[in-house]
Amino acid sequence: MADAARRRTSRASARGVSRTRRRRLFPTKVAVVGAGQSAFGARGLSAPQLFFEAFVACVDSVDRGATALEVEEAYIGSVGFGGAQLGNTAAQLTESCGLAGIGVRRVENACASSGFAFRDAFHAIASGAADLVVAGGVERMNDLSAEHQRFWLGVSGDTLWERLAGATFPGIYALMANRHMHEFGTTKEALAACAVKNHRFGAANPKAQFQKAITLQQALEAPMVAAPLNVYDCCSTTDGASAVLLASARLARKLTDTPIWVGGSGAGSDLLALHDRPTITSLLATKVAAQGAFRKTGLRPRDLDVAEVHDCFTIAEVLAIEDLGLARKGEGGPAILSGATDREGEVAVNLSGGLKAKGHPLGATGTGQVAEVFAQLRGQVPKARRRSDAQVGLTHNVGGSGATCAVHLLWR
Repeated sequence: MADAARRRTSRASARGVSRTRRRRLFPTKVAVVGAGQSAFGARGLSAPQLFFEAFVACVDSVDRGATALEVEEAYIGSVGFGGAQLGNTAAQLTESCGLAGIGVRRVENACASSGFAFRDAFHAIASGAADLVVAGGVERMNDLSAEHQRFWLGVSGDTLWERLAGATFPGIYALMANRHMHEFGTTKEALAACAVKNHRFGAANPKAQFQKAITLQQALEAPMVAAPLNVYDCCSTTDGASAVLLASARLARKLTDTPIWVGGSGAGSDLLALHDRPTITSLLATKVAAQGAFRKTGLRPRDLDVAEVHDCFTIAEVLAIEDLGLARKGEGGPAILSGATDREGEVAVNLSGGLKAKGHPLGATGTGQVAEVFAQLRGQVPKARRRSDAQVGLTHNVGGSGATCAVHLLWR
């Protein structure tokens, strides 16, 4: 109880500092005023249909409404999985929402595409160039054979050495997991506990691809994919879209009484191939992006209430917890096992179900994470996966095996 009280006091103090610094650093404050996503899964819909579903959900979440004519710019994340409409993707998607005529562009940074689209939208408003901007993403992944899915998933990794040698992303993350186990004693039980936690939250998320809870025994005994990672350690291929509406402070207060402010936005990158990196048990891109986001706010990792992190594999959540500063290096696994990342733990991680259970439509994941934090900070999610009185949240969106990363801080 004493520790919890100290965390609350620390958060309150940090928020006071952050407001002062925010006014100085960002003369044009930026808020999220609406956010939504489609249902994730094997949908059988076209990309424009998926994006329209997400955009409608986004607009419906705006307290006092927003017409399409008010939007000035749009940044849309998409890897272009399967090669459909690789050119002018953003124009095709925004056209489906009645946004033809505005400035649009597609953003591609592998699985971090819409995390970077959100960052671009944030900068457009913070610079004073626009007052109302859409950031979003889409991916349609289940209309290809398994063989072609493996081909397209591989395009985000190193082609020259890893991909042509037959390495898959499960294999790449399995290397990370094995090394982490070797260096820090991380256990298979810790990875399984991560899967159990995220599936429990996914079961309470009506937009999640996998709405079912699993037991620790199921997570431990599932068929192997790439040792030590089994089926429940890996996210699946997913169709889906997400959309977020960002506004300047002037406009935000006209649209909502509960704006969610964006103050910290950071980005980082790393060497593409694992064999070129000095370590494979940490992602430099995450560390750089997190430092950039926190530096601009006065907040620290312990001030967070909720975090949506990029758990494409359970080991990726362990790495994220450590690299974001939510646990010391090597202690990510024990943090999960102790409940520190559960709903009412020190920082609630992946209350949406994460990529593991909610799903991972590559280009839609980053703004999908923002949509979840937006709903959490406004208290608009089911109680079974809602952090009580959440004030500060973080999103962490990684591209490929960690070559790119975007981190954002949001608060109520």
